[in-house]
Amino acid sequence: MTDDTKQRDAEGLPGHESVKEAPSSRLSRRSFLSQLGAAGVAATAAPFAASAQAPIAEPLGASQAAEKIEGAIPVELRINGKAYSLTLDPRTTLLDALRESVTLTGTKKGCDHGQCGACTVHIDGRRVNSCLTLAAMHEGDAITTIEGLGQPGNLHAMQAAFVEHDGYQCGYCTSGQIMSAVALLKEPIGPTDEDVKHGMAGNICRCGAYPNIVASVQTVRRQA
Repeated sequence: MTDDTKQRDAEGLPGHESVKEAPSSRLSRRSFLSQLGAAGVAATAAPFAASAQAPIAEPLGASQAAEKIEGAIPVELRINGKAYSLTLDPRTTLLDALRESVTLTGTKKGCDHGQCGACTVHIDGRRVNSCLTLAAMHEGDAITTIEGLGQPGNLHAMQAAFVEHDGYQCGYCTSGQIMSAVALLKEPIGPTDEDVKHGMAGNICRCGAYPNIVASVQTVRRQA
């Protein structure tokens, strides 16, 4: 019996039925990646679609926000020659009132403990750390911030001197430095650089630009 005959006989025996190969259901690599990409796009697009359909909340008006402050009191402040009618928590510092309620952000919040001088403003011409005093205590006072001292194109002499002598680096402490330096012009400070350093000791410059700050102050003092 030939090998072909044996194969034909074996195919006719039970258990040796010929099996027809079913059409392949396997995905090609390209089809798989296409479906995977489509699923990813759908998953990431769903949240955006939901947010687009969701109603946008309207921001609270100033009066509505004030109503939510328990125990809020009316406070009238005069800042840079302009009157402001505010409703504040009685514990609000002058610094926070300037930055958060009046949006005069030139006055910086550094340590918030009266140790760095970044928040220095003038109250009736005297320098004050605004983080250490309450806004409600200064109704009727003349409050001056760096914005009221000078503006681009019309700089105060001290601001111009800081520019001339590079009296700043990162600039974060600069507004407080300038406000202290301007107040110092009216204070009984000696004529030497050491006197100026002592007079400016409450203002910290973490960049270490102290020689240039002293040079700026001395330039204006000589011009006065």
